[in-house]
Amino acid sequence: MSIALVSTATGPAALAKPMAADGVTAAVDLTDAAKKEIAMKLVSSAENSSLDWKAQYSYIEDIDDGRGYTAGIIGFCSGTHDMLELVTEYTKRSPNNILKKYLPALRNVDGSDSHAGLDPNYTKDWKTAAKDQVFKDSQNFERDRVYFNPAVNQGKSDGVRTLGQFIYYDAIVMHGDGDDSTSFRNIRKRALTKAKPPSQGGNETTWLHAFLDARVWAMKQEEAHSDTSRVDTAQRVFLNAGNLDLNTPLKWKVYGESFSINS
Repeated sequence: MSIALVSTATGPAALAKPMAADGVTAAVDLTDAAKKEIAMKLVSSAENSSLDWKAQYSYIEDIDDGRGYTAGIIGFCSGTHDMLELVTEYTKRSPNNILKKYLPALRNVDGSDSHAGLDPNYTKDWKTAAKDQVFKDSQNFERDRVYFNPAVNQGKSDGVRTLGQFIYYDAIVMHGDGDDSTSFRNIRKRALTKAKPPSQGGNETTWLHAFLDARVWAMKQEEAHSDTSRVDTAQRVFLNAGNLDLNTPLKWKVYGESFSINS
């Protein structure tokens, strides 16, 4: 499939590119609107087999990975606390929303794969809520707060460019940033035993390969994530091509399916 990526920004600000102090055009990072859109599409290709990430607000199912229900644009899970935080945020913004009544059940099932108190109507009510712009905004907010912003901030701290920031983002989306051995922070620690990031004098490409090696190890620790194609035939492809700024056009495969984003 081929997707033309178009920025929705308008006006003079949309035409301007950031300038460094010496007047040279500065490289953008993953927070740039067009780059962030690419990131959302890349994650959606792996999580939902589609580049249409905005169609995923209503997505919900139990994929039998021990995390209960997985749902929404980033795979919020009833068993991993982030779904509870999402519905809590939604309720702050819209106190009478259709999912509010499930908060006690979400607290009770947090940390398990149980559906107790959620079935039989939770999936139907989630899809109804997904028609509400406030719920969409809540998903966007929690995605950025819990996953996107921490990944980009760590990437900037490590001195990696847009591709590296995306590699971090995809890792934290799948693995979270807890204390377990396969969490984002511990994937990074594992990589540090093999290489150094640019901020510590290391080579950026060497560092990112070491990080991806550690990521692959983490994925193989869990059967549900043991297919490493989102690394092998996507992120590693961009890295081997030297595309550290994640520039279009992009072509990759996930689970054998081909995708592309053309400028």
